[in-house]
Amino acid sequence: MEIESGKKMTPIIPGIASAIIWGLGQLMNKQYIKAIFFFLFQLILVIVEIATGNYFTGSYVIRENGGFFVKGIWGLITLGTIPRKMSLTGVTDGDHSIMLLVKGIIVMLVALIFVAIYAWNIRDAYKTCKSFNEKCTRLSTRAYVEELWESMFHYIILIPAALLLMFLSIMPIIFSALTAFTNYTKTNMPPTHLVDWVGFKNFMNLINIPVWSKTFAGVFSWTLIWAVVATFTCFAFGLIQAVILNSKRIKFKKLWRGIYILPWAIPGMVSLLVFRTMFNGQFGPVSQFLLDMGITSERVAWFSDPNNPNLARITLLVINLWLGFPYFMALMTGIMTGISSDLYEAAKIDGASPLDEFKKITLPIVLNQAAPLIIMSFASNFNNFNVIYFLTDGGPTNVNYQFAGATDILITWVYKLTLDNQLYNMASVMSILIFILIGSISIWNLRRTKGFKED
Repeated sequence: MEIESGKKMTPIIPGIASAIIWGLGQLMNKQYIKAIFFFLFQLILVIVEIATGNYFTGSYVIRENGGFFVKGIWGLITLGTIPRKMSLTGVTDGDHSIMLLVKGIIVMLVALIFVAIYAWNIRDAYKTCKSFNEKCTRLSTRAYVEELWESMFHYIILIPAALLLMFLSIMPIIFSALTAFTNYTKTNMPPTHLVDWVGFKNFMNLINIPVWSKTFAGVFSWTLIWAVVATFTCFAFGLIQAVILNSKRIKFKKLWRGIYILPWAIPGMVSLLVFRTMFNGQFGPVSQFLLDMGITSERVAWFSDPNNPNLARITLLVINLWLGFPYFMALMTGIMTGISSDLYEAAKIDGASPLDEFKKITLPIVLNQAAPLIIMSFASNFNNFNVIYFLTDGGPTNVNYQFAGATDILITWVYKLTLDNQLYNMASVMSILIFILIGSISIWNLRRTKGFKED
């Protein structure tokens, strides 16, 4: 720390100076290394823009002369102005809207980093001058770095992971969200066509066009029923099995736990494909067994009967129960193992029955501990693509739906809209709605759990 005397300066002056030329305020505050540090970022910004552009020609057109940042922002706003065309020699030069959109998002994220450094540069110049006016002291560069490391250590360590997350996770999410506001479909496919911004038109189509609104209402209703029932049945059956296995009357507990855990240990996709073969309506062994035993007069189309879609839905729930209950059984077993035996002994002294012990001791403790995981399971079932896709592929068909079947949930519908029908804009609309629904329901439920309130 340096103690100096001299004429005081209004803090806003170095702040404005750093706003014009990065590091100039630090230079006025006599912090030369910090001044060079911040100025280098502005220099990098200018060099990158000039080096990637074409600014030394007689005329200037953003599309032709803009650099990394300028042309990136232009591409994000316009999505291109000249489409490519097919010719005898191949595709002509032109704009690719999706590439411009991706590049624009990258530019905005990089620009956001520079904006953060720019704001830090101005704030540092202002605060340093203000501190000097009040205390007549100024931190040396080394002391400033040491203080910054101590006070911001956790954030500094998180910066590499945050940057990686920004470009590997956040960027695709932003791209998907922005696609919902375009007309990006198979009939308007780059590079021979340009994609345009259409605002909230796709969202309005989902409400105003009957076939879209009816499909969304039907698929969403089944998705909600599926998520609730699938989560509740797996939790309830897993809890029952855990209570039974936790009973002192059960012998060979490890053996039974090992048997019950097998459905969870086997890869889910393998189990689903096996069940799909078993319940095949044409040659599946289940239908053949029922036919041989005289229980049915013809083969049962478990997954493909358009006149009985509820059969496919019930079968899905039963198979999901078989695959999902071991997780909750293992979870509940672990929780119940940690419950003090003194509670049960005290309850017995008070004359409580086994049912009373379960209702007053076991169940409240289990729910308190498992509530966040139950909510996570609900969110997982809401987007349980594998079970629906590998068993029924969304079938049986529903003539009243747009590109969806009777057992399709929102995520499988999005898959069909994207890969099968290339309606990328409507698929993005669905993705945004799924995010809002799952996020809202999960936050609302988590805030109501006792464990969340205690934290």
